[in-house]
Amino acid sequence: MTRTRTRHAKFGLGAVVRHRIYPFRGIVFDIDPVFDNTEEWWLAIPEEVRPAKDQPFYHLLAENDETEYVAYVSEQNLVPDTSGEALRHAGIAEVFERDASGLYRMRDRHAN
Repeated sequence: MTRTRTRHAKFGLGAVVRHRIYPFRGIVFDIDPVFDNTEEWWLAIPEEVRPAKDQPFYHLLAENDETEYVAYVSEQNLVPDTSGEALRHAGIAEVFERDASGLYRMRDRHAN
């Protein structure tokens, strides 16, 4: 029987992170314990920087100096954003609220 090691996500929902290489940052709104995107997406990444699939991948409401978008990023390519600067992504208000200490918390979702 083959055992796989369970990896725990380093960043939680609402964590503000920066990409280790590229100039963007964002807020985590979903986490996949392992890669869960298309093979085409994964193969489009240059082989020399292509991340391993057996690590957490994060869905981010991301932004850079020019635009806002959704990003899918491997854990190895993220670092904590400690700037304390508020994010401007338009989708954040639908999912998160920022408390007095500057932390982002998931909004309560109530079924109608």
